[in-house]
Amino acid sequence: MIEHWIGGRRVASKTTFADHSPIDGVPPTPVARGGPAEVEAAVHAAKAAFSSWSKTSREERASVLHAIADGVDKRANVLAEVETSDNGALLRSHLRGVMPRVAHNFRFFADWLVGELHHPGFDTRTYTNHVSWDPAGVCALITPWNAPLMLATWKIAPALAAGNTVVLKPAEWTPMTASLLCDIAAEAGLPDGVLNVVQGYGEEVGTPLVSHPEVRRISFTGSVPTARLIAAAAAPNLTPTSFELGGKSPLIVFADADLTLAADLAIEQYDNAGQVCLAGTRLLVEESIAGEFTARLLHRIAMLNQGDPREESTDIGPQIHPDHLDRIDGFVQRAKAAGATALAGGGPNTDLGGLYYQPTLFTNVAPDSEIVTEEVFGPVLTLQTFSTEEQAVTMANSTRFGLAAVVVTTDPQRAQRVSGQLVAGTVWVNCFFVRDLRAPFGGSRQSGIGREGGNWSFDFYCDVKNTVSPHG
Repeated sequence: MIEHWIGGRRVASKTTFADHSPIDGVPPTPVARGGPAEVEAAVHAAKAAFSSWSKTSREERASVLHAIADGVDKRANVLAEVETSDNGALLRSHLRGVMPRVAHNFRFFADWLVGELHHPGFDTRTYTNHVSWDPAGVCALITPWNAPLMLATWKIAPALAAGNTVVLKPAEWTPMTASLLCDIAAEAGLPDGVLNVVQGYGEEVGTPLVSHPEVRRISFTGSVPTARLIAAAAAPNLTPTSFELGGKSPLIVFADADLTLAADLAIEQYDNAGQVCLAGTRLLVEESIAGEFTARLLHRIAMLNQGDPREESTDIGPQIHPDHLDRIDGFVQRAKAAGATALAGGGPNTDLGGLYYQPTLFTNVAPDSEIVTEEVFGPVLTLQTFSTEEQAVTMANSTRFGLAAVVVTTDPQRAQRVSGQLVAGTVWVNCFFVRDLRAPFGGSRQSGIGREGGNWSFDFYCDVKNTVSPHG
């Protein structure tokens, strides 16, 4: 049984829901199903804890965050195994990349708090201005299922470092590692009520949480439709929001590109079975090298090993849930009906059954077709060609999203020129998925509002104040 964590203790609910592993038919885990009463209790606990946590020194808060990071390191193997069972992502990725990064999230914001977040002052002839970052209060954090612990700690760590308290609502499809994190935080000395977790469905937990008058900040990673509902619920209280939403990112391959690198980067877009908001799912390839690039990519796709994500040799695991697999297949079948050609894949993996979907590559897609403009969030790429740099930029910017982009070229001037014209929160040149917590992260257009990372995180999670006083 996965219970809520409220005020430093486990709390059950009268009803539960089932958490299914996407890997196989193991018995589902019952999870406490929260509602307005649990939300009220969690916000009350967080508000009560804020009065003392917000007054602790930066050094004290940093010490606790470092202790949480140490706890993550000690339990990294267990956390990785649980996360893989819960969301189906590769175990080797969790062990080697995700869990070390989870610990780093806490260490980074602890160190930034005491080292880089200054209280600058500036003088006029007669007055001094002193800028401070004051904790905002109770923060509502709502996180998705595709990278549960990683994305939760991207939000939890800066919110706690800033002196806030937190009520976290994890995705109902992946609740398990958030529960384990509460144990780690308690053992690290985080005071009761500073971190609270309420499990449940969006309309039952999310709505009363984001509309609560005592919530001072809302951070959400997920879909555009859900973000609209959150914004509407937060509007009466004018609660500041930070949204990291969907993407339909371009991966642009110019004729001067290293094609081996380009194929490697294109294959990376199938990571986590395509369930990555940043993925460059729209391959835009210069006409003169499209044939060679496509051949290289199809060869690489054929080499991918799909299967149990707990196996070292597996490259692609299952989709998260039957409903999501059906959603992906709906996009694929409609694309075929509209005339798109599936050069690879094109349906569920019938050899494996279950929730496994073949890595798919479409060509002959219309520029305004659904498969090009809408986020599939699965192992599905489209390939289009362009003839000029200007056309590539126009095609890249032709969706309502603006989360990320990838540019592959050996010409530094072109890389700079094209990157400057792309509508995207992050542009990767000859690389992908490199995330430095000192840098701003977020989306443009309907891919989000606000930025995370470094001072941008503290600017959001704090009330930034300017105090003016005369000299002397």
